[in-house]
Amino acid sequence: RWEALWGEAAEILRLGWPMVVTQLFIMGMGFVDTVMAGRYSAVDLAGVALGGNVLWPLVLFFSGLNLALTPIVSQLRGAGRLYKAGEKLRQGLWIALASGLALMALTLNIRPLYEWLEVDPEVTEVAVGYLYYCAFGVVPALVYMSLRFTAEGLGKVRPPMLIAGGALALNVPVNYVFIYGKFGMPELGGAGCGVATAAVYWFELAAMLLVARLPFFQVTGFWRHFSLPSWGGIREILKIGLPIGASSFVGLMLYSVISFLVARMGVSELAAHSIAGNLNWLTYVLPMALGSAIGIRVGFAIGAADAELLRRTLQTSMLVIGAYGLVVTLLLVLYRWPLVGIYTTEPAVLLLAANLMLFLALYQIFDDLCAAFEGALLGFKDTLVPMLIQLIAYWLISLPLGYLLAEGLLGLAPMHVYGYWLALTIGIALAAIWTGARLLRTARRPLAP
Repeated sequence: RWEALWGEAAEILRLGWPMVVTQLFIMGMGFVDTVMAGRYSAVDLAGVALGGNVLWPLVLFFSGLNLALTPIVSQLRGAGRLYKAGEKLRQGLWIALASGLALMALTLNIRPLYEWLEVDPEVTEVAVGYLYYCAFGVVPALVYMSLRFTAEGLGKVRPPMLIAGGALALNVPVNYVFIYGKFGMPELGGAGCGVATAAVYWFELAAMLLVARLPFFQVTGFWRHFSLPSWGGIREILKIGLPIGASSFVGLMLYSVISFLVARMGVSELAAHSIAGNLNWLTYVLPMALGSAIGIRVGFAIGAADAELLRRTLQTSMLVIGAYGLVVTLLLVLYRWPLVGIYTTEPAVLLLAANLMLFLALYQIFDDLCAAFEGALLGFKDTLVPMLIQLIAYWLISLPLGYLLAEGLLGLAPMHVYGYWLALTIGIALAAIWTGARLLRTARRPLAP
C-alpha cells in the first residue's frame, strides 16, 4: 500500500511541480512589484498594494469563470473524448473576451471608489495610475488564462511554467524602466508597475498562442473551425466556473476590504499588512498549485471511472499537503524577522509585519489543507458548496469579527490591525474544516463524470 501511495505522490508531484513553479513565477511578479515600489517610497508601496487589492480579486473572479475548463478537459481526457475539448475552449474564449472588456471598463473608472473610502490622496494617485496601465492588458490576460487552463487539463503543465518564467524575466526590467524613468521613459513611480503588468500579459498571450499550435493541443480540434457563441456551451462552463470565480473573489476581496480598512489606520499599518499578505501568498503557492494538480488527477480518475485511483489520489495528496503545512509553520515562526526585512527597513513596519507573521503561521496548515480540499472538489466539478462555505466563513464571520476586534467594540480593547488577522485565522480554520467535510461526503458518492 505504501508503494502505491508513494507512486501516486510521485505522480502528483510530477504534475504539480511545474504548476508550483508557474505560481512561484506569478507570485514573483507580485513580489517584484512590491519590493521595487517599496524601495521607491512607502507611499508607492501602499498605492501598488491598494491597486492590486482591487485588480486581483476581479482578475481571479473573471478568470475563475474559465477555470472550469481544467476539470472539463481533464475528465474528457480520462474518458478518451478529447476531440470535444476544442469546442469547450472556443466557448470559453467568448466568456474571456466579454469578461476582459468588463474588467477593463471597471479598472479605468475606479477613482470614485478610493475617494469614497477616503484613502490618502497620494496613495490614491498611485493606485489609480497603476490600474490605468493594467487595464490595457486584462483582455489578453483572460484569453491567455483560458488557453492555459485547457493545457493544464490536457496534463501539459510545463509550457505555462516556461511562459511564466519568461514573463517574470520581462517584468523586472520593464518595472525598472518605468518606475525610475530610465532610457527616456517617464518616471511613473509605483504606477510604472502597471505598465510592466500589461506588457507581461501581452507577452503571455503571444507565447501561449504558439503553444496552442503544438500537436498535443491540436488533438482537441480547437483550430478546426470558428464557433459563434452558444448558450448551451457557455452555460456548461459557467455552471462550474461561476462558483469558482465567486469563491476566488470572496476570498481575496475579503483581504482587499480589510486592506482598505487598515489603510485608514496609517501607512505603516498598511505596509505591514501588505508585506504579511505577500508572504502569505508565497507560502500558499505550493498548496494552491498542488491543489490544481490534485483536481486534474481527480478529474482524470472520474473520467476513467477508476475508484481505486481516486481513493489513492485523495489519501496521498492530503498527506503531502499536511506535511508541507507543518514545515512552513515552523519556518515562519523561526525566520519571520529576516523575511519581513526583505521588504522594508523602516522599524515601525518591521515590528508590525513580524508580529502579523505569527498569525500567518497559526493558520498556515488550515489554509494549505483548504487549498487541497478545494482542488479535489474542483476535480469533481463540485464548486457551489465550497463557494458558499467561503462566503459564510469569510464574510459573515471573519469580517464582522475582525471589525469588532480591531475597533474595540462591545467594550473590548482595540486590537487594530491584529484584530483583523485574528479574525482571518478563525475564518480560515472554519473554512478548512467545513470544506474537508464536504470533500469527505462528495468522495463517498458513486463516480459520475
